Amino acid sequence: MKKLLPGTAIIFLSLIVIQACVTINIYFPAAAVEKAADRIVDEVWGEDGTKPEEPQKEKPESFIPKWMRFALEIIGPEQAFAQEADINVTTPAIRALKDSIKERAEAIKPFMDKGNAGLSNDGLLTIRSTEGLNLKEKAMLTRLINAENSDRNALYSEIAKANNFPDRVSDIKKIFAKSWINQAKKGWWVQDSEGKWSKK
Repeated sequence: MKKLLPGTAIIFLSLIVIQACVTINIYFPAAAVEKAADRIVDEVWGEDGTKPEEPQKEKPESFIPKWMRFALEIIGPEQAFAQEADINVTTPAIRALKDSIKERAEAIKPFMDKGNAGLSNDGLLTIRSTEGLNLKEKAMLTRLINAENSDRNALYSEIAKANNFPDRVSDIKKIFAKSWINQAKKGWWVQDSEGKWSKK
């Protein structure tokens, strides 16, 4: 029986690892979800949010040596990089939820400005304090937060359903949480991954 040369074995193992990584990316395109989340948050919050600077990303294949790219062309997985480019966020249900969140934004922002509400690390809003609010304002804040969180949870579920990864709602929430926080106004309260609150 012939032994594989060390270089051949490394090439073979590299191809298996790359194949596995590509398969994972096809199943849950995190980069595409992140791009969609940034776009949706910008749409619903409008000009008041601060758009994060988009880092320059290299194309996925740019870190692959030429000889390995040639091998990938033979086995075919490089096509998967193109398939990760976009996800579906245009279903009627998703559009309706975006519109509902956008309509509510102007009523929520004053409470965010005063620190009564904050952005939690799970992609939702939280009542942080009712200090300085009268009974009517407290009731309004509770109603707004409940409606907002209901729509946000439904939005995350609809995006997962529309793109055939219904078991990844928690991942979508984490990605959206990052987008909400990145585009939050200076002075708004945000929660980090460890649950600590701070002013942006």
